[in-house]
Order: sequence, then C-alpha cells, then structure tokens
Amino acid sequence: MRKFKDLFSLHILLFFFSLTSVFSKLASNEIFLSFKFILYYGISILILGVYAVMWQQILKKFSLSFAFINKGITVIWGMVFGYFIFSEGITINMIIGSVIVLVGISMVATNE
Repeated sequence: MRKFKDLFSLHILLFFFSLTSVFSKLASNEIFLSFKFILYYGISILILGVYAVMWQQILKKFSLSFAFINKGITVIWGMVFGYFIFSEGITINMIIGSVIVLVGISMVATNE
C-alpha cells in the first residue's frame, strides 16, 4: 500500500508539473510584459520552483531512472489540457503515442 501511495504522489507531482505548459501557453497568448503575461509566466515559474523541491522528496522514495521514466505521463496531460483548455484536436497519432507512453510506463513500473 505504501508503494501505491508513493507512486500516486509521484503522479500528482507530475500532473502539477505539467500545469507549467498550460500557464506558459496562456502567457504566450498575451502581450509581452503585460500584467497577464507576467502573471501567467510567474505562476509557471512558481510551479517549477515547488516542483523542484518536491522532486527531491520523490527521489528519496524512487530511483532517478524510475521517477524520470514516469515523467512521460506529462505528454498525456499535455494532450488532455490542450483538448479541454485550448480546444485543440486529438489526432490518431497522438492517441497511438499516448498508448505507447502508457505501456512503457506500466512495463517499467511493474518491472521494478
């Protein structure tokens, strides 16, 4: 059960990390150095700072290689965010790529 809790924590952290792409994209749609640009970009930097500290805590529970392989899930979160927040389409190639990422992550996760 503890292993599941640690793995769940890792994936919550990776979800949090993937939010940087959302705020970076929101910032890119604003006028450079406008209030909204600075706000979105600042939130992105804040998330990265919190992520960096929490990543070190995760590495106390998992090997670097295992934790880093799980970062592939951020590709899937990016696709989900793109669809729901930015109304971007999802192509068959994106789905195939996501399935490959999920299979790879599950193979590594169950092998360790």
